[in-house]
Order: sequence, then structure tokens, then C-alpha cells
Amino acid sequence: MPSTQAYLMLAATLFTVGLIGVVVRRNMITVLMCIELMLNAVNLNLVAFSSRLSSLEGQIFSVFIITIAAGEAAVGLAIIIQLYRIRATVNIDEVRELHG
Repeated sequence: MPSTQAYLMLAATLFTVGLIGVVVRRNMITVLMCIELMLNAVNLNLVAFSSRLSSLEGQIFSVFIITIAAGEAAVGLAIIIQLYRIRATVNIDEVRELHG
């Protein structure tokens, strides 16, 4: 079994890739996927520390985060679809105001 340090390095890499994607990308769907990637990196940290400490709290908390992330993705995708119907674009630079 890999060490906790290997899991933490993987989680740091995933979080960094997600953060760079949020900062650099201008497509709303890509930004939403990068936010989900960052949440998964946090979940990996929780599970790694939970396994290291032989505790279930981190794994249970991780399940709650996955549930909330699924709801966040559904609401975010619904908002993106509505903005695409109104503005015909999903580019963040072109959609600065929410009123139609």
C-alpha cells in the first residue's frame, strides 16, 4: 500500500491542476470540471488521513462532500445551460452580467 505522502502528493497535484484550470480557462464547463477536480483532491486528502489515523470520520465527511459536489454540479450545469440559451456562449469573458 502506498504511503500517506504519496496520496498527499497526488492530491496536491490534482488540486494544482484544478486551480490552474480555474484561473486560466475561460469556458464555464471547464471551470466547473476543474472545481470538481479540486473537491476530489480534498476528498483524497480526507481519505488518506482517515486511513492513516484508522478513523472513519474522514471517509464519512468525504461522502458528504461528494454528495454536495453532485448537487453543485447539477445546479451549475443548469445555470450554464440557461446562460447558453440566453447568450449563445459559455465563455466567461463574454458573460459578465446575469441580466438578459
